Amino acid sequence: MLQLNYIRENRDTVIERLAVKHFKEIGLVDEIISLDEDRRKIQSESDALSAEANAAAKQIGDLMRQGKKEEAETVKSKSSGYKEQVKQLLDQLGTIEAELNEKIVQLPNLPHQSVPAGVSAEDNEVVLSHGEIPALSEDALPHWELLNKYDIVDLELGVKVAGAGFPIYKGKGAKLQRALINFFLDQAAEEGYEEVQVPILVNEDSAFATGQLPDKEGQMYYVGNDNLYLIPTAEVPVTNIYRDEIVKEAQFPIKHCAYTPCFRREAGSYGAHVRGLNRLHQFDKVETVQLVHPEKSYEVLEEMSLYVQGLLQKLELPYRVLRLCGGDMSFTSALTYDMEVYSSAQKRWLEVSSVSNFETYQANRLKVRFKNADGKMQLAHTLNGSALALPRIVAAILENNQTEKGIKIPAVLVPYTKFEYID
Repeated sequence: MLQLNYIRENRDTVIERLAVKHFKEIGLVDEIISLDEDRRKIQSESDALSAEANAAAKQIGDLMRQGKKEEAETVKSKSSGYKEQVKQLLDQLGTIEAELNEKIVQLPNLPHQSVPAGVSAEDNEVVLSHGEIPALSEDALPHWELLNKYDIVDLELGVKVAGAGFPIYKGKGAKLQRALINFFLDQAAEEGYEEVQVPILVNEDSAFATGQLPDKEGQMYYVGNDNLYLIPTAEVPVTNIYRDEIVKEAQFPIKHCAYTPCFRREAGSYGAHVRGLNRLHQFDKVETVQLVHPEKSYEVLEEMSLYVQGLLQKLELPYRVLRLCGGDMSFTSALTYDMEVYSSAQKRWLEVSSVSNFETYQANRLKVRFKNADGKMQLAHTLNGSALALPRIVAAILENNQTEKGIKIPAVLVPYTKFEYID
C-alpha cells in the first residue's frame, strides 16, 4: 500500500509512475488527496474541540475547589455540547478514514524508474541470456508425451481424483520432484536462508498484507466455512511472520526460504500453452523471502537474481532474464525480473521464477518497521523470489535432456535421485 503522505506530497510523480503501469483509475489519486484534506481538517477540529473540553473541565474543577459554584455552573453550561460535538466529528472522521482506506488500497505499487513503459509481455526487456539451446532430434517429444512414455506423471488420474491441473507424480517422476525440492532447499541454506515450514492456508489479513487481496481474490481457492485461502505462493505466510512487528535494524537482512505446495485457480487458462505441466492449479515451489534495509533493497534484488541464475546454471538449463515492463508487472511490485528456461521440444521460453522488490508497499500493509540510526520508525523493504517453481523446470529437464537411453538427470540432482536416467 502506498504511503499517504507520499501521495499527498508527490502527486505528479505518483500519477506519472502509475501511468507506466497503465493504471486506468488515475482519478483516484486526487480523490485520495481530497479525502485526506477533509480527514486532516476534521481531525484538527476534533483535536481543538477536545482541547477546549479538557480546558473547560479543568476550569470547572478549579472553580469548584475555590467554592465558586455558580461560575463553575456557567462554564459547565457553555461547555455542555463539547462531548456531543466531538462524537459527531469522530463519527465523520471514521467514515472518511474508511473511504480513504478503501480507495488507497486500489492503487498499485509505483514502478521503479528502470521499468520499461511497455503494455504486455512482448514489451519486456531481455537483460541477458545464458547457455546454449540443445539441438534435439526431429522425433523429440514434448514433455506431456514423455510423461506418458516413461509413466512418471499421470495427468488423467489427477483429473479423476481432483480435476484438470492436479497431476499425480509416480515412481521416478515423484523422486525427481523430491530431489528438486531438497536440492533447492539445500542451496538456499548454503546461501544463508533460514528454512521455515508454514501453513498452506492463510486468513484474510495475511492475504491482504502481501497484496493478494483485493487484487487477486479470484485467483485464489477460498475455504468459505473458515474464511481461509489456500496460498498461491509461500511468500504470503512467510512474509506475514513479521506482520505488526518492530524488527531490529541489526537483524537485516532477514532471509527465509520455504517449500510449499501452491494453489492457483488460473480461471480462463486454456490452449496449448498451458498443456501438460506448463500451467497447473497445484504445484510445488521453494520460495525465498527477504526483509532488508531500504538502502540495500536493490542491491539485494540483484543478488537474488544472480542466486536463481546460479540454480539454473547448476541444472544446466539455458535461460534468459527479463526486466518486466509496466504493463506486465504485478500489482504490488516495484521491479521484477523473470527467469525463463528454454523448452527445446516446445521451442519456447517458460517462466520459472520471478524475483521482485516491493519496496515499502507490502511493509506498509504489514506494518513491519524498524528504528533507524536516528531512532525514528521506518518501514522495511520486502523482496521475494521463486527458487524455484518445479513444473516448468521438470518440463525443461525432460525435454532438453531426452536421449536414446532415456532422460538424463542433471549431475547435481543425481545424489538426490540416486539414478542417472529416467528410462
